Amino acid sequence: MSTDPSTHAAATTPGGGPLAGRLVVDLSRALAGPHAGMMLGDLGARVIKVETPSTGDDTRGWGPPFVGPEDDRQATYFLSCNRNKESIALDLKSDDGRSVLTELLRRADVVIENFRTGVLDRLGFSTDAMLELNPGLVILSITGFGHDGPEALRSGYDQIVQGEAGLMSLTGPDPENPQRVGVPIADLLSGMYGAYGAVAALLERERTGRGQVVRTSLLASVIGVHAFQGTRTTVAGEVPRAQGNHHPSIAPYGLFSCRGGKVQISVGSEKLWAAFTTAFGLDAGRAEFATNADRVGHRDLLIGVIEDAFSAYEAEALLKKLNEAGIPAGKVRTLDEVYAWDQVRSQGLLTSVHHPVLGDIDLPGPPLRFFDGDAETTRTQHAAPPLLDGDGEAIRSWLAEAAEASDASEGDGG
Repeated sequence: MSTDPSTHAAATTPGGGPLAGRLVVDLSRALAGPHAGMMLGDLGARVIKVETPSTGDDTRGWGPPFVGPEDDRQATYFLSCNRNKESIALDLKSDDGRSVLTELLRRADVVIENFRTGVLDRLGFSTDAMLELNPGLVILSITGFGHDGPEALRSGYDQIVQGEAGLMSLTGPDPENPQRVGVPIADLLSGMYGAYGAVAALLERERTGRGQVVRTSLLASVIGVHAFQGTRTTVAGEVPRAQGNHHPSIAPYGLFSCRGGKVQISVGSEKLWAAFTTAFGLDAGRAEFATNADRVGHRDLLIGVIEDAFSAYEAEALLKKLNEAGIPAGKVRTLDEVYAWDQVRSQGLLTSVHHPVLGDIDLPGPPLRFFDGDAETTRTQHAAPPLLDGDGEAIRSWLAEAAEASDASEGDGG
């Protein structure tokens, strides 16, 4: 398969982006794989989502909330992870479904799947079979606990993996009350790692001319972001535990009460600590607070001293004073406040699309922007998440036309 983007003209999407001209076939469902596919679509790839007839992706039924007319309710969960995609419904147990998927795979740059190990093999689309169809294909495969090892066959669900991978033991007010993260972070991270791996494999294909398999899992994605808590365990031999809204290695860094509210501060250096103590009249020479390590060791005492000083201020006045002193600080916003924030809108983090059932709707926008010099080259035109099989007829017509063009080219000796 050629890796020249000009050979994928039929797969080009409007609005630009670094992956314009690439075709992604998204066989995944739920959140991890679809999030990876959406990320690639945000980068300009044409993403064709293959769904089960009649029911479609599981997330079409995940709610409430549902929105839209009573006879055509739409799940906001599905809307969150399927923008910039087309949908075709295929029964992969039927001859027709397998035939259409085969033609899509012949033309694809990336295929995304998150089936349990062995399912695609039984459907006739093993890794070897797909690479035989298309040697340049990048296969992104996402599982719950990994493709091999003693627990490879376990089903992976986000909250279960948050617990199994240790994240819940770090999250919550104290060790007796573990909490999950407020979004499906294991799913989202595995989608992000998967998209990152797929793009890396496409880059390597430019050198080798061959595709390859990229594997990740919910388990791997969470362990991949253990960061300093991981080395705290593997190197220092400590077992971190949940301790609420204060940083385990930096103080003061966390959520503090003030008059009628709360603010967050981050005092991450001795220079900032000096500025902070000056601004609020604290004793900079107090032995218990002399160094960051001392402050971490006397955290409860420190919190009491700071909150006593903060009690004279309401939140907005306190944030103003912290800003004037050069101390990183902020409030805790609700999501409606976040999406109304002019800074969020200035970064393209809210995008308007036209949905065939819901009309004009706003979706959380892509987190990446691209520039060529001063000119922004980010994809600017975004498509609403598709209706089930909403593009099936058009995709089948495109495949038929592509097959005819290929036959004509071969007949001319091309």
